[in-house]
Amino acid sequence: MFKTVLPLSAILSLRFFGLFLVLPVLSAYALGLEGATPFLIGIIVGGYALTQAIFQVPFGVMSDKIGRKPTLLLGLVIFLVGSIICAVSTDIYTLMAGRFLQGAGAIGAVIPAMISDLVNEESRGKAMALMGGTIAMSFAAAMALGPVIAAGFGFSSLFWIAAVLSIVSMIVLFTNVPTPPRIRHIYHSSTTTKDILKDPNLLSMIITNGMQKGLMTVSFVLIPILLIKPEYGFLWDKKDLWQAFIPAMVMGLLAMGPAAVFGEKYNKPREIFLISIVLFIVAFTLMGFATKGWEFVVGVVSFFMAFNMMEPLVQSMISKFAKVHQKGAALGIANGFAYFMTFVGGAVAGIALQYSTRETLAIGLIIVSALWLLWTFKMSNPHRYSHLYISMDHVDMEKLNALEHEHIAEWFINETENIVAVKYRKSLIEEEAIKAQIAK
Repeated sequence: MFKTVLPLSAILSLRFFGLFLVLPVLSAYALGLEGATPFLIGIIVGGYALTQAIFQVPFGVMSDKIGRKPTLLLGLVIFLVGSIICAVSTDIYTLMAGRFLQGAGAIGAVIPAMISDLVNEESRGKAMALMGGTIAMSFAAAMALGPVIAAGFGFSSLFWIAAVLSIVSMIVLFTNVPTPPRIRHIYHSSTTTKDILKDPNLLSMIITNGMQKGLMTVSFVLIPILLIKPEYGFLWDKKDLWQAFIPAMVMGLLAMGPAAVFGEKYNKPREIFLISIVLFIVAFTLMGFATKGWEFVVGVVSFFMAFNMMEPLVQSMISKFAKVHQKGAALGIANGFAYFMTFVGGAVAGIALQYSTRETLAIGLIIVSALWLLWTFKMSNPHRYSHLYISMDHVDMEKLNALEHEHIAEWFINETENIVAVKYRKSLIEEEAIKAQIAK
């Protein structure tokens, strides 16, 4: 599994690293560009996510028609061009155009879909957690390195690094990523968006994914501006921003491991999400009302811990709650909503800084997070399932098509390996009973 998942996770993580690298300093440095306002800065911080949301479905459809690898290549090329435009920009509008183009290479849902193609069902949760963990590590590393690189080599260097990383990702794609098998899914009913949204656990995960990403852009508009602008009282220099982000990175990484183990191994993701939301509330309380620099930094640390505790689990839980024929649609909806909320978070934070106070914004964020906390209490932890794999040569297709049981979640056919896979609850139905129902 690791040889399959790591190259794909590396591609996604390198791309996100390029995006995340600018986040700690983007709002601070963009203030000096021609035409900059707090609102436009908020649009720039979250702008890539708007085009990500728009192009998620087209890229997903394209990957089904022309293949995953060509679609990933196209997305990486678009990201490369957008990064170069950002690197050479000298005014706020050119930077905005580059950020929108960076997001137009919307491969965020194509890679999880490809992992689902390549990894068997019982290992898929671990694979998604591994992917989420690499993204969280790239997030943490980018937060620490972004301010240091920008101070030493200039703001534009961050975008040139993103461009180079996109080229490295293309090389990884064609040297280390295997071609997915052909899998045929046969179901008694088709998937609809309504079916996905009616599932309370899937809906909770969609909301969680959106809230986490939306609050991320709110924070990255706020943190640099609040620390460097004199009216907020902290009077930091741009080159000193690393003093907030490096402690946050370290604590975020330390929190991520135990959270992933507790959430995956012990099947307690709901509890991890609840703790994370409480940490978000602590973070926004301190960011909004701190009067000393160290208090504000504690808020930044709380935010990073919350974000990194959630990140390895979100995609994994969506793939576990969704039936196999829903996974692509569920991940598409969840990621599309997350990108939309990323854009909304940046825009809201920019408007709030331009027309309101940080205290008022903090109160609003605390209220929203508290409502999110109450909603998450309704979420359940996923059931544990086992899988039966049986050669198609031993299966009666008429019996398989008629297979129905309350403790059988789903089944599908891997045509490449000539195997039927049945997902069932081992504690409630015997494997031999399933074989008896479908055997020739």
